[in-house]
Amino acid sequence: MSRLTENSPSVSDAIQSRFSCRAFLDKPVAEEDVKYIVETAMRAPSGGNLQPWNVHILQGEARDKLVNLVAEKGQEKPMGEGSEYHIYPPELKDPYNGRRFEIGERMYEIMGVAREDKAARLAWLASNFTFFNAPVGMFFSLDKQMQEGQWSDMGMLIQTMMLLARERGLHTCPQEAWAIWAPTVKAYLNIPDTHTLFCGLALGYADPEAAVNGLESPRAPMGEVATYLGF
Repeated sequence: MSRLTENSPSVSDAIQSRFSCRAFLDKPVAEEDVKYIVETAMRAPSGGNLQPWNVHILQGEARDKLVNLVAEKGQEKPMGEGSEYHIYPPELKDPYNGRRFEIGERMYEIMGVAREDKAARLAWLASNFTFFNAPVGMFFSLDKQMQEGQWSDMGMLIQTMMLLARERGLHTCPQEAWAIWAPTVKAYLNIPDTHTLFCGLALGYADPEAAVNGLESPRAPMGEVATYLGF
């Protein structure tokens, strides 16, 4: 297990250094680190202490079988089978749609993928389903009875895991893209139909040489998103 030292990142450091890693090294993650991240994150808050989340963690053969299964199915269905929820709202308005468009264009530009190169863009979409080569993949689901508050709880759990990963020198990528393969993933993991597959999460060591890992996602000016009263 990676040991904590006086040089381990603070919470602020973990937040500032976290990014959605889209290229991982072919380097295993210690089992002790994975279990520490998952089990410690279970202290994340949830309304009424419902703890509405369910998490499946895969590595090795279990991970590889699913990746190969989706790759095989993707040859006939490159856009997947369909998600169980709207990953983005239909007819997404500005400024939200503009932000989504901007980060997508930044990502493809840094990788040198032209807008009209549909084959390259489809290949990049497919790379989501290898966990971007990360050795550990996770899936998050919750009972369909749950409402917006419990989806928020799930988000807090995932964010907690991502920050704990930084504490141990690891990186992550939350992947709602996996939702388009919900039927296959749920069948593979024996997730019941009474549950919704929310997303995947890739976990591993970032490839420092990969151009895509240099992508910086801008943030809106504070005046657009935060209002201070009485300061």
